[in-house]
Amino acid sequence: MHVKDHTFLITGAASGLGAATAERLVAAGGRVVLCDLSEAVEAHAERLGDAARAVRGDVTSGDDIQAAVDAAVALGGERGLAGVVHCAGVVSVAKLVDREGNPADLEAYNRTIQINLVGTFNVMRLAAAAMAKNAPGEDGERGVIINTASIAAMDGQVGQCAYSASKAGVVGMSLPAARELSRHGVRVMAIAPGVFETPMMSEIPDEAAQALAAAVPFPKRLGRPDEYARLAEQIITNPMLNGEVIRLDGGIRMQ
Repeated sequence: MHVKDHTFLITGAASGLGAATAERLVAAGGRVVLCDLSEAVEAHAERLGDAARAVRGDVTSGDDIQAAVDAAVALGGERGLAGVVHCAGVVSVAKLVDREGNPADLEAYNRTIQINLVGTFNVMRLAAAAMAKNAPGEDGERGVIINTASIAAMDGQVGQCAYSASKAGVVGMSLPAARELSRHGVRVMAIAPGVFETPMMSEIPDEAAQALAAAVPFPKRLGRPDEYARLAEQIITNPMLNGEVIRLDGGIRMQ
């Protein structure tokens, strides 16, 4: 599939990985619908020009994501929605038992699972239903779904039970979803980023961020959002990438 003249839905598109992906796809001649809860998504769409539209939405809401999918189908015209790059998510840290002996908050755990895992499923099901209606292209391809996992799915840290479980669920859905959607000509992939320069990373102390960067074998720095976007573009354009999770982490293995 080519990016040029195709339309893509990007969630979590107001900043970080999603914003960078939107910029790269527009630069490659694509059109994008940006979906995010933040009002900043509208300003980002304006910066990208006529090839971009913004839709405010919650990934856990069926109505919100259906509206975003519908906007992408309309923007795509006869070609409809060609793909989705799902970047929306939250980071959460909470020990099962804190220093005072109190158990973790169940509602906080549920929120992480709802946004990161159920939200991913919600976006996949609605985007796939729209793409299955597309006319088949080369090799019979009708669309591509790229989800965002995390190295925490494999290398979870202390306090990451909720986050690791949610991202492990994204990893676990990749192959069965790819197998199921193959009959519709829709590919499913996941990217598992390591430590990246995103708004989420800005929430941790500088000293901790520097330690994480130093732990990356090579290059010894945090990943850049455009490096995620470049991989997303490669996945879109390479039809043999399907049913797999790609670690994008500079070789880091969290202890």
